[in-house]
Amino acid sequence: MPRLLSLNVGKPKDVPWQGRTVHTGIFKYPVDGPVMVRRLNIDGDGQGDLGGHGGENRAVLVYQRQSYEFWRGELGRDDLEYGQFGENFTVDGLPDDEVHIGDRYRIGEAEFEVTQPRVTCFRVGMRLGEPRIPALLVAHHRPGFYLRVIREGRVRAGDEIVRTRTGRHEMSVAAVDALLYLPGRDPADLRQAVDIPALSPGWLGSFRDLLAEDEHKGEQEPEAVAWTGFRDLRVSRVVPESTTVTSIHLTTPDGSPLPRPAPGQFLTLRVPGAGDPAPVRSYSLSAMPSDSEYRISVKRETPGAVSGFLHTRLAAGAILPVAAPRGDFVLADDDSPVLLISAGIGVTPVLAMLHALAAAGSTRDIRWLHTTHSAAEHAFAGEARKLLAGLPHAREYVRYTADTPPPDTPDTRRGRLDRATLSTLDLPVDATAYVCGPGGFMTATREALVGLGLAPGRVHSELFGALPAINPGIVGAVHATPHPPATPPGTGPQVTFARSGLSVPWSEDYPNVLEFAEACDVPTRWSCRSGVCQTCVTPVLSGEVGYEPGPLEDPPPGTTLVCCARPRSDLVLDL
Repeated sequence: MPRLLSLNVGKPKDVPWQGRTVHTGIFKYPVDGPVMVRRLNIDGDGQGDLGGHGGENRAVLVYQRQSYEFWRGELGRDDLEYGQFGENFTVDGLPDDEVHIGDRYRIGEAEFEVTQPRVTCFRVGMRLGEPRIPALLVAHHRPGFYLRVIREGRVRAGDEIVRTRTGRHEMSVAAVDALLYLPGRDPADLRQAVDIPALSPGWLGSFRDLLAEDEHKGEQEPEAVAWTGFRDLRVSRVVPESTTVTSIHLTTPDGSPLPRPAPGQFLTLRVPGAGDPAPVRSYSLSAMPSDSEYRISVKRETPGAVSGFLHTRLAAGAILPVAAPRGDFVLADDDSPVLLISAGIGVTPVLAMLHALAAAGSTRDIRWLHTTHSAAEHAFAGEARKLLAGLPHAREYVRYTADTPPPDTPDTRRGRLDRATLSTLDLPVDATAYVCGPGGFMTATREALVGLGLAPGRVHSELFGALPAINPGIVGAVHATPHPPATPPGTGPQVTFARSGLSVPWSEDYPNVLEFAEACDVPTRWSCRSGVCQTCVTPVLSGEVGYEPGPLEDPPPGTTLVCCARPRSDLVLDL
């Protein structure tokens, strides 16, 4: 008969870790019972990161005595005590390969339902002083699992554990964990997993996404063959578009065809002559997707050495090293109404979408919404208006933020594209929206559109600066401008963080690119830090990496997991 051996609780607290502070509830210690188990928690317990732990579907974490014995041998540790894996219930029995998602158990006065495997995050490695442990838990099929509280009640160490119901499809915790985190997943297993009503919503969503990816593989059009790394393109024209924006037209030096980009994608280019080493910047493609010429459009920034160089010193005939078109902020091929919303230079990717709609003679309900400072800085005003005139169901709304009177043009007014303005435009709530501009503008616009009734999944945005960091549990972080690390300069390959505008030589003082980026104050995104969760997946624009240790599942082609990657050559990352 399975039995509850130890009941462990602990309140969240701030603990030091690698020069930072982590708010965590991973530190659990045995307590005498009986203790009351409630719908969201056990009396005396708490979780620090409610995004990944805790809540109704993750109220109680379970780990097994048998797994403790395994890890004592595997890690050569004799100091592992109950509660050290962050579990609330240490149990005798209930192995992960025999317990099913949806199984119900009675323990003491309470009843529970199995909802999901443990979430793999770095904190269990921090607690054990073993950073590899999140990956090892998955690789050895010993994750542990969470319980939902079906009936509240008191429990205590020594209580017997009685199974009262078996979960639908009898999919084990270990099998479900492997289905998410390990390669070689079977679509039939995915279909079974999404048919388990007890499975927590987060895991259900992940499996539905994987199933959708699998089902659409055969339907996707083959992508045009692009190129790896950087290739030389020739500047054919440099064209001023406004007082602050200039377009640069690019072709192949020999006139051969280019891969046709999707409307909304961007180019990344090196700019020799604008710094040493040559800085790397990304700019949206702003014209009709073409296989003969690319057009990017650049705003003159102050200060801005790169934009200044491109505006004042670049001329036709110059050669620029350019990475292939990329990005998933692209126009969807469907019949829904479409909102193209931009601020300032954010007009460029949605202008490419408008070109594509015009070329296709689209009959969709199209709304063009743009805001900028003044008419003098309104790039592509005539070009957009001409495209819109050729579309039967298109309307234009332009707002200037300057105090100067706007031109006498229909739907061009003084003001801002804020929620108050958007609410007056009778926008279709079944539309798909594409939003590009400064970060604050995109956040506010997304919130406004969702508040007006658009589905969150139909509001897409593009951000060219650093992505918002995902550093679970880190508190009191100071956001600094990216810079070379404080340690002595490295002698290894050049590592370029394209979004952050930083290029520095790799140093062997760092175990992986993630920690190197953190030393440079480059914003990073991670959770497990051991090659499991793929939160840190990052596009590789150029170069090669090796893994140490290897991830449990390779990331998609053209990307890397920075938490376990090391550069093998000069490396350019979209980070």
